[in-house]
Parts: sequence; C-alpha cells; structure tokens
Amino acid sequence: MRAVGYSVAPSGRLHLPESDDAAAVAAVQAAMAQRSGWYEPDAFPTDGTLVDLAEAARATIIRDEDWIEFGYDDDGDPKWSDRATAFYVALAPFVRSGTIQIEGEDGARWSYTYADGQVTQQGWNGWDGSIEPFGEYVDLP
Repeated sequence: MRAVGYSVAPSGRLHLPESDDAAAVAAVQAAMAQRSGWYEPDAFPTDGTLVDLAEAARATIIRDEDWIEFGYDDDGDPKWSDRATAFYVALAPFVRSGTIQIEGEDGARWSYTYADGQVTQQGWNGWDGSIEPFGEYVDLP
C-alpha cells in the first residue's frame, strides 16, 4: 500500500435507479465509515445523494435519470484509498449493470463491472495491487 496519495481518473456509467439512490447512499456511508481516514459521516447532509458523495469515489458523478455517470476532475486532486474501494463495492446491490474504469497515476488500469447485485474487478488495482475488491471486509445490506 502506498504511503503517499495515489491519483486516479475514473470513468464509466452505472444503471442505478434514482429510486434506489437513498439506500445506496446509506450503504456507501456505512461502508466508508468502517475505514479510517478523512471521511466523517456526520459532515454529510442527511438528505445527500450519490452525486454529493462523488469526492469519496475520487470522481465526479452526474445523475441522468436512472444512470449515474462517472468522470474525473483534477481540481480536487483525487487520491485513492480504502474508502474509495468501499464506495464502489457498497454500490453493488443497487446497480443493475455497468462498468467503471479507473486509471492510476502510473498508468495502471482496472475496472469494476456490475451485474446481478455483484461487483467484479478486472485488472490490478494500481494503488494496493489487489486483484479483487475487498468485499469480504465490507458489510453490504
């Protein structure tokens, strides 16, 4: 694991019905709260959306009806962490389909593919070298 920040550029699109947004937010917040670091659950608005949690995903997020689109904005100098992984893993039960691609600062590329309430990682996570997300460490709903 890296001691210094690891910059990433996420992209992709997930089919996550807008009606499931609040439940997905609650699951994401619970998963991230299990990790140490900068995320403070009490600082997040109680009526927040996944768009509001984009920083935790090290991304920008735009909701387009039942789809959420991920992009990259280097304005905040996004750095990967266990919390970012927790974000993507915790979304799985709510996502109908889609893929998120991640490109690390060193050219590493990995992706998360969602189907049937599950997430599968392709490639090596450039930040920690893992070949699968740590789903066994995140309590999902």
